[in-house]
Amino acid sequence: MTREGALLVVVAVTVLLLAVLAWAWWRRTRRDAVWSAPVGEIPADARETALFETLYVATTRHGEPLERLAIGGLAFRSRAALTVTDAGFALDLTGEPRLFFAAARLDDIAQATVAIDRVVERDGLVRVTWRIDDETLVDSYFRPQDASARALADALRGILPIPTGSDA
Repeated sequence: MTREGALLVVVAVTVLLLAVLAWAWWRRTRRDAVWSAPVGEIPADARETALFETLYVATTRHGEPLERLAIGGLAFRSRAALTVTDAGFALDLTGEPRLFFAAARLDDIAQATVAIDRVVERDGLVRVTWRIDDETLVDSYFRPQDASARALADALRGILPIPTGSDA
């Protein structure tokens, strides 16, 4: 095989791989189009309790840290400011509208080590489990930049709804 022939094979394989990747992402975004991120502002009567500079890592299916969801507004990793209030938390991702996660949507806060392509020291990520709709739980992962993961997790645990009745 000549050099030109080998180059054409490499270029063809590269183009094919890129096409498969684009097709897979397109299918994922269509699959996840039924959901949307909770765009909104912090309620006027909410009291801010903490502010964290974070890296938003990903949102995945609950309990499946390697299954990324392509939810509009939460599909890509980004730097973010996470504002904790007594009514929930706001997330300001670079280039996206503000997201507000009301405390009633939150199900669990924990620390994690792995999410998608991010592996950090033990418990270096914060996993927020929240309800994207009435029956679906998802996990969003954050990597604090100016504080410990424990400090962020503790601040968020303070706004978890208290289980009542059959939830307890």
